[in-house]
Amino acid sequence: MPVDVESILLRNVSIFDRQLQGRSWIKNMERDNDILITTLNSKIFRQQLEDSISLGRPLLIEDVDEELDPMLDNILEKNYFKIGLTYRVKVGDREVDVNHTFRLYITTKLANPNYSPEVCARLSVIDFTVTQRGLEDQLLSLVIANERVELERERVTLARETTKNKRMLKELEENLLIKLTSIEGSVLDDPSLVEVLNANKRIATEVKEKVSIAEDTKLKISAAREEYRPVAVRGSIIYFLMSEIALVNHMYQISLQQFLGLFHDSMIKSNKIAATQKRIQNINDYLTYRTWFYTTRGLYEDDRLMFTLLMALRIDLRRGKIRYDEFQVLVKGGASLDLNMCPPKPFRWLNDSSWLNLLELSRLKEFHDVIDRVWQLQKNERIFKDWFDKQLPSSDLSSLPETYENLNVFHRFLFIRCISPDRTISEARHYIQDSLGIKYLEIPVLSLELLWDESNSKTSLLGLLSSGADPTSNIQTLAKKKNIDLFIVSMGQGQEILARRYLQQTVQSGGWLLLQNAHLGLDYLEEFHQNLISMDTFDPSFRVWLTTETHSEFAIQILQSSIKFTNEPPQGVRAGLKRTYGLITQDKLEYIETIYWRPLLYATSFLHSILQERRKFGPLGWNIPYEFNQTDWEASVQYIQNHLDDMNPKLNISWKAVQYMISEIQYGGRITDDRDRRLMITYAQKWFNDFLFSSDFKFYDGYSIPKVKRIEEYIDFIDRFPFIDSPHIFGLDSNADITYSTNRAKSMLEKILHIQPKEANSNISGGETRDKTVHNLANDMLIKLPKNFIQYEVREKLRSMGILNPMIIFLRQEIHRIDRVIRTVRNSLNDLQLAIDGIIILNDTLREILDSIYDGRVPIDWTKYSWESSTLGFWFSELLDRYTQYNNWLNYGRPKCFWMTGFFNPNGFLTAMRQEVTRMHQGWSLDTVTIDNVVLRSYKDDIREAPTEGVYVYGLYLEGAGWDRKNTRLHESQNKVVYIQMPVIHIFAINPFVANQKVGLSTNKKARLNQISFRTKRHDQSSIAPHIYMCPVYKKPIRTDLHFVAMLKLASNNISE
Repeated sequence: MPVDVESILLRNVSIFDRQLQGRSWIKNMERDNDILITTLNSKIFRQQLEDSISLGRPLLIEDVDEELDPMLDNILEKNYFKIGLTYRVKVGDREVDVNHTFRLYITTKLANPNYSPEVCARLSVIDFTVTQRGLEDQLLSLVIANERVELERERVTLARETTKNKRMLKELEENLLIKLTSIEGSVLDDPSLVEVLNANKRIATEVKEKVSIAEDTKLKISAAREEYRPVAVRGSIIYFLMSEIALVNHMYQISLQQFLGLFHDSMIKSNKIAATQKRIQNINDYLTYRTWFYTTRGLYEDDRLMFTLLMALRIDLRRGKIRYDEFQVLVKGGASLDLNMCPPKPFRWLNDSSWLNLLELSRLKEFHDVIDRVWQLQKNERIFKDWFDKQLPSSDLSSLPETYENLNVFHRFLFIRCISPDRTISEARHYIQDSLGIKYLEIPVLSLELLWDESNSKTSLLGLLSSGADPTSNIQTLAKKKNIDLFIVSMGQGQEILARRYLQQTVQSGGWLLLQNAHLGLDYLEEFHQNLISMDTFDPSFRVWLTTETHSEFAIQILQSSIKFTNEPPQGVRAGLKRTYGLITQDKLEYIETIYWRPLLYATSFLHSILQERRKFGPLGWNIPYEFNQTDWEASVQYIQNHLDDMNPKLNISWKAVQYMISEIQYGGRITDDRDRRLMITYAQKWFNDFLFSSDFKFYDGYSIPKVKRIEEYIDFIDRFPFIDSPHIFGLDSNADITYSTNRAKSMLEKILHIQPKEANSNISGGETRDKTVHNLANDMLIKLPKNFIQYEVREKLRSMGILNPMIIFLRQEIHRIDRVIRTVRNSLNDLQLAIDGIIILNDTLREILDSIYDGRVPIDWTKYSWESSTLGFWFSELLDRYTQYNNWLNYGRPKCFWMTGFFNPNGFLTAMRQEVTRMHQGWSLDTVTIDNVVLRSYKDDIREAPTEGVYVYGLYLEGAGWDRKNTRLHESQNKVVYIQMPVIHIFAINPFVANQKVGLSTNKKARLNQISFRTKRHDQSSIAPHIYMCPVYKKPIRTDLHFVAMLKLASNNISE
C-alpha cells in the first residue's frame, strides 16, 4: 500500500483486485462516508453516479472489464466547469453539480487488464494482487486464530497496548514542548515545570519498560506462531497453483474466498491431536487432498495429471527436495540448444531431441557425467538399445554400466523424461505416487449429490461440457430423487425472458434452475449474476445449475463464485461400447427378427467407438479431429433398420449401399479431408460385407461379435475387453502409442511451462537472472545469425542464371522470404537487448519474445513469417540450414539434390519443376503434366550429378511405416522407430497422354539402372511385383490441406487399404 493515501485520492483509483482485498480496504476506509457500491451493468448505474457526484458520496464500481463506459470520460479527465461558485460536470447529456468530497473507485477481477495509456493517465492504478508471502501471513493468522486462540488474542492485545504506550510517550513529549514554549522568564523559576519534568521522566521510564517487555513477549509469540507456518506455506502454494491453472483454460477461475473456505474446512475437519507437529501434518494432508479433489473434479481429463504433477513439484520445491534448476530441465529439456553447435550423438537410433535433453541434463551436478556414460555404452550398444526399448525402462537401470540404480524417484523421472520422452507420463505417475500418495492418481468420482450438498442458494453449480457428455440427465435424476422441481432453459436467442421468469419463480417458491449451454447467452449472464447476488431472501431449496462449453469471454464473476465439475465419458473402446449399449434397450435389440440385425448393430457400435477413439492419436488417427457423436450412430443404425425392413428376404444385403451410406453420408458427411475419407471408406469396406456374419470374423484378435441375445450378455462380453487399447485395433502400429504418449507429455510440460510466473527473476537456483539469461541467448543468436542478402547483388546473380526460368523465379521468392525472417529476428533481438538494458520500453511483443526465448519456444512474432517448430533450438538451426541452401544455390549454382523440407513453399517448388519439364517438351501443356517419382537407394552424399529432368530431393521422413532400402519398398516399422528418413527421391513430370516417354533419367549410369530396374518391377504383373501406395506428403506433422504438398508413389508388398 502507498504510505500517503491522500495523495492517491487526488485522482480516481483503479484497482486490480482478483482476491477482493482492495474492495475490503476501500469499504473499511470509506465506511463512515456512506460509500455506494455498484456495477456498470446496474440498471440504475447512471442515477447512482449522478447522486454520488452531487451528494459527495464515495462511489465504488466493481467488476469492470478493459473497456470503461464513455459516460465516465468527463469525470476521469476532471472536465469540470464553474458556474458561479459551483463546479459542474457533464454526465452523458446532463449537467451535474460536483461535490468536492466525491471520490471514485474502480475495481476489476481481471489478473492483468490491458488498459490503454489514456485510461492509465486518468487513473491511479493500484495492483492489490496478493503476494505469496503476504498470503502466508494472512493464512498464518487464520491458523493461529483456530489452533491457538489465546495466542492470537494475546498478540492482538499486545499490539493494542504497544500502540497505546507509544502514543502516550509521544503525548508526553508534545506536552513538554508546549509547556516549554509557553513559559515566561527562567525555566528554573517555574516549580510546576520541574514537577512536569519529573513526572514525565517517571512515566516515560515505566512506558519504556512496558514497551521493552512487550517486545520480548512479541518475540515469544512470534516464535510460537512460526511453528504453524508450514500450514500457511502449504496453503499459499496451493492457492497460487489453483489460481494459475486458469492460464491453461479460462474456465478454471477460482476466487480467494473459495480457497479460504476450503482452508477453514481443512482446519475444522482434519484429525485433531495434541502433538503440534503431528497436528500440522494432519492439516496439511487434509488441505492438500481437499483442494486437489475440489479442483480436479472441475478440470478436463487432459489437465488433471498436469495439475497433480505441478502440485507435487511445487510442494517438493518448497520442501527443498528438488531444486529450481532441476525443475527447469524437467519442463524445458534441451529446447534452447542449437543442434548444430552440439557434439554428435553416439547412436543413430537416439533421436535428436533426446540427445539435446541429455546435454542439458548434464549441467546438473547429479548428472555431470551422463554424456560420458552414454558414450561408454557404445561398447554395449545392444544392451543399451534393449533397455531403451523396454515398456518401462525405469523399472530396471541395472543394465547400464555404472548404474543409476541409487537415483531417487524424482531423478529417475528426470532421467527417463530426457532420454525417452514417450515414457514421461508413466514416470510422472510414479513420482506423484512417491511425493503425494497413490490416491492422487485416482480419478475423482463425480457425485452430483455431493456437489449439491456443498452448494448454497448463492453458489451456482457449473458443468463444463465435453464431446459426448451432458450432465442434464444426471441432474434430472437427482432432482427426482430429492423431490425438487427442475426448470430447464436452453440458452440462445430470446431465451433470456424465460430465464428471468424461472429465476424469479425458483428464488421465491423453491426449486432448481438449469441453464443449458450458458455460453450461448453471455450477454445475459452478467445480469443473471447481479440479480442473484442482489437478492436477500431465498427459498432454502433454490439452486442454479449451468452447463457450458469453454469460452474465453465467459463471466469471470460466475466462474469465481461457482462450484465447477466436468463429466467426461471414460476413454477407450471398451468404455465407448459400454456407453453405447447402455442406451440400447432390449426392445431395440429385438427390433427385427433376422440374423443380420444384431451383428450389424454391434458392428456399427464398434465402428462408432473406433472412430471416436482414433482422435487421441492426433494426425495419425485423423488429419482433422472430427466430432463424431451419438447422432451419427443413431442415423447409421436407423438407416440399417430401414434397409433391413425394405430388403427382399430372398436377396442379400446391398453392401455397396450400406458402405456408401455409412462412409459417405452418415459419418462421411462430417469428413472434409480426402485422406480421412479414404480411411472411412476402408473401414466400411473391411467390416461391412458378407464376412461379417462368418464365425471367423473378428475386428482384431480378441474383438469378435458376440453370439448372444440379451443386453446384459452384451455388457458382460464387452466387460472382458482390456481397459487399454492396442493401436492395432485401429489399424495402427505399436509406434502410434509412442507418438500419442510423446505428444501428451509434450502438451503437459508446455502447459506447466506456460503457467510459470514470468516475473520471477530466475536466480532462485543461484544462477543468472531471467533477463540476463535471455540477454545472453539473444547475443549468441545474433552472433550466429547470417547477414541479410544484398538485393541488387541477388538481382544480378539471378539475371545471369536466367531470371525467367521457373526454378530461378522460385529461388527469388524463397530468398525474399528468408531475408524477411532474418531481418525480423535481428530487429527483435536488438530491440529485446535494448529493452532489457532499460534503453527502450519492453512492450507486449518484446515481452512475449523474452518469455518464449527463456522457455525455449519460438516467438509468435517470428512464426508469422516463417515456419513451425517444436523448440527454439530446432527452429534456429533450421533457419541457418535454409539460409545455407539458398546462399549456395545463388552463389554456386543449382544443387544436385534439394533439401525439400527447407523451402517455404514446397508446392511452388514442384510447380516450378513441372513448368521447367513442360518447356523441355514441345507440345506439352502444363495442365496435362502430372508428377511421378522414383525412390532411389542412394542418400544425399551419394549423389554425384543432377538428373536431366526433374529434381532429386531429400529430407523427407516416413511416419507410420518402415522402409526397405534394398528392395525400395514399404514394410512394417521397427519398434520405437517413429520416423524413418527416406533416401533421395527423384521427382519428375510426365504427360499421361504421351506414350513411351523417356524422361527423368540421370546421366549417371548407376542411378539410371536403379531407376529403370524399379520401373520394370513396378509394371511387372507377376506375383512378386510390388503394389503402389499413394502416400501423402505434408510440410509438418500436421496433416491438413494447409500443409499438404503432394502424393508420392511408394512400392509395397501389400494392397493399399
